[in-house]
Amino acid sequence: MANVNPDPTEMLSGVRVLDLTQYLAGPTCTRMLVELGADVWKVEFPPFGDPIRAIEPRIGDKSSCFIQQNRGKRSLCLDLSSDEGCDVIRRLVESVDVVVENFTPGVLAKRGLSYEDLAAINPRIVMASVSGFGQDNSYSHRNCFDFIAQGMAGVMHMTGEPDGPPYFAGIGMGDVTAGVHAFGAVGFALYQRERTGLGTHIDVSMVDALFHMQEYSVGAHSMSGGEYVPTRQGRHYPPISPAGTFRAPQGWIVILAMDNQINGLWAAMNNPALGDDPRFATKEDRVANREALSELVETWMSSFDNDEQVLELLERNRVPSGPVMSPADAINNPWFQETGAIREVSDGNGGGVAIPGFPIRYDGTKANADLEPAGLGEHTNDILIEAGFSDAELVSLIDAGVVRGSSD
Repeated sequence: MANVNPDPTEMLSGVRVLDLTQYLAGPTCTRMLVELGADVWKVEFPPFGDPIRAIEPRIGDKSSCFIQQNRGKRSLCLDLSSDEGCDVIRRLVESVDVVVENFTPGVLAKRGLSYEDLAAINPRIVMASVSGFGQDNSYSHRNCFDFIAQGMAGVMHMTGEPDGPPYFAGIGMGDVTAGVHAFGAVGFALYQRERTGLGTHIDVSMVDALFHMQEYSVGAHSMSGGEYVPTRQGRHYPPISPAGTFRAPQGWIVILAMDNQINGLWAAMNNPALGDDPRFATKEDRVANREALSELVETWMSSFDNDEQVLELLERNRVPSGPVMSPADAINNPWFQETGAIREVSDGNGGGVAIPGFPIRYDGTKANADLEPAGLGEHTNDILIEAGFSDAELVSLIDAGVVRGSSD
């Protein structure tokens, strides 16, 4: 009898996460945890909460970015700048399995909330710290945002035209990549805890996570004794030709044809004689004559009425290719809808908003829970009562302005 795997949205059922993050990198980690069923207590700071609540476009206190990164989390509004607020965190740590934070290193330690402090309260705690440069080095104290990490990790250096300025990738690559790394690390830390009974401290750096993506440039520069110099590549990939973006009848099409696919390209172009052309006979020949080959490919594409005709012919001949799509194109694209790569979720105000789907399948199924974004402090009372605070303690904290009650 085949095993029946659980719903992915229940994988982390029973796991409590104290989320001390804001903006994007940390919330990415806890967003993926809540998708798998974790009970995430998101601590937000008065009076406005997570700053991404205010990013346009938004409805009420929920921006589209906040909805995407925080749906399903429960909101606790707490003044962490006060001693009383820090005491609340210490009480909460007794009841949770995971803490995720993305403060500048050292900030929590000054408040008595370092990993060592929290592990003394709960030795089973798993704490993930996401920062720009890591927790304990000469750059740890520096503030960092995504673009800064892209610059230092070599991403900008490799993006743009060879003779032009470096460009940043137009997405939160450093933030999201660091958050996903932290998400994976939390899973393995929980697995280790099941075997040892002890938690651990996870240190994820945005620069480390991005630099880890350098699949060729670092090793090639080292192995060649410096002969290979990594540089911006423009719209073509230097080691291979054809490999890059090509102007099509309506937009742009990406093609990458290796040795075992190049004959398919000649067939698609209805010009098999190109395989015998000394300019294109070998990979090295095609790289050396990249400009001539690219011009032939784009001239061939221009003979079609639309991009779909080009793509259909390339696919028929097994040439790796695809359209260059905008995020807006993806919203109504059949493949994105079919695979769950795009989905519509509740905006918490009676409407819906399209967001990217969960990127991992378990036994063929993606996590797709019906989760809503919380209002600021919406769950303050419930969380504190669940963590063992008495009604009198709750009232006292609200009256003192340490927490914002759910009804405030």
